[in-house]
Amino acid sequence: MEIQELTEAIEGKLIGNDEFFSIDGFTGKFTFLNDAHTGDIVIRHWINDKGIEMAFDQNIACLITQNPKDGAIEMAEHLNFPLIITDKIELANAYALSYTINKFSPNSTNIVITGTNGKSTTSHLIYHILKTAGFNVFTNTDSESEFNTLIDPMVSKLIVDEVTKNGELDYLVIEVSEVQGWLGKLMEHHAALMSEAINPKVGVITNIAMDHIGLVNSIDDVFREITAVPKAIGDGVCVLNHDDELVMKLDAENPFYTSMSPLDEENAVYYDGEKIIHQGKTLMTKEELPFTGNHFIQNILSAIASCISLRINENDIIEGVKSYKALNRRFAKLNDEPLIYDDFAHNPDGIKATISETIKLLPPNQTLYVVCAIRGSRGVEINQLNVEALVESVADNMELILSSSNDVVNDLNFVEQEEREVFFNTLKQNDIDFIHYDDLKECLSETYKKAGKNDIILLIGAQGMDPAESLLKDIRLFQKLN
Repeated sequence: MEIQELTEAIEGKLIGNDEFFSIDGFTGKFTFLNDAHTGDIVIRHWINDKGIEMAFDQNIACLITQNPKDGAIEMAEHLNFPLIITDKIELANAYALSYTINKFSPNSTNIVITGTNGKSTTSHLIYHILKTAGFNVFTNTDSESEFNTLIDPMVSKLIVDEVTKNGELDYLVIEVSEVQGWLGKLMEHHAALMSEAINPKVGVITNIAMDHIGLVNSIDDVFREITAVPKAIGDGVCVLNHDDELVMKLDAENPFYTSMSPLDEENAVYYDGEKIIHQGKTLMTKEELPFTGNHFIQNILSAIASCISLRINENDIIEGVKSYKALNRRFAKLNDEPLIYDDFAHNPDGIKATISETIKLLPPNQTLYVVCAIRGSRGVEINQLNVEALVESVADNMELILSSSNDVVNDLNFVEQEEREVFFNTLKQNDIDFIHYDDLKECLSETYKKAGKNDIILLIGAQGMDPAESLLKDIRLFQKLN
């Protein structure tokens, strides 16, 4: 690889390399500093002089950063170490992803999934269907949502590791955030940039809704971020949610539609309330689905549409859906008496959809306890939208419990006073009663004690609710012993 070619591709400036025109001994692997070996290229958002020394000592081929500080430039010049500085680190990560796929997975068929809600479930469903059909598949979606970001070289590294360990890949299933940023700054058209780097044969756009407040401040901003994705997908199939008004405004060259209502189009798969249908043929009945909440069925439709577009055998698609087990915190059932469901509902659409689906399961004259973790260190705006979604969702026989989860979150997810107050004030203004707990363990313990065996407890929220399942195991054991 020519180092000047790499520098120009990521709109960078080369420091500390006045002897070599090529990156000698480049392994082809883009990775992290603490994981790097001789000949690797490291991408870091920031680096200091100590980091440059470490990279030099590890014989790293090149280092790319957006923020050199504390003598990093001077150290690179002193050591004659190749350091590339770019104003857009996302260009480096997109380049790394494209290079990695072309070198290590040149024959794979690639699928991208983006949108505000349902990305992880849809991605994991597609992955599971393809694995069930016997293909060698990689996905960046995992149960902890640790690898479904493309703002660092993690996915590039993981692809290399997967191919090295298990051989050539048949499919890549890559989840792409619809909006992304770093330190409060928007990475413009991130989804389109990464989609283009992946060169997908199929792309899925699940929906367009509000999240990532601060990076974007209106639904129009979100729409603008996604408008370029169909162009990035090019002549590949673009699976579109027909029920989403904004998604239907996107200009896709080769669309395939999904809907929770009957559609006339041949290039469509839909659910009529009882069956999933494609071109007049019933593929599956409601009873055969692994879960029947409307937003989950929409994810199933997107996965089926993707696999139809890939010309996967129909029986393999059906078997893959039937045998699917949900990701952690995707309406996962944690207890039977009372029923406890846990869902990663962390934005307005997710909150409303999850509460709506849970209410349908509530027996007559029983109580639904909605336990919501306030989003910490995410700002007033997203919490304002979330509490407004709760207000819209309030129903008879429903009690609302809030948690700041101080006992289980780190500094990056600590609920600030103004975030808590926007919840309190909005609920009081709408005459909605609620209970608030500082700690999640006390919140869960008191709610569990209060609920009857035929009631339902719904746990919703992002990081502040993540430890709930393990805490509940301790609570149930304690109450059983006492």
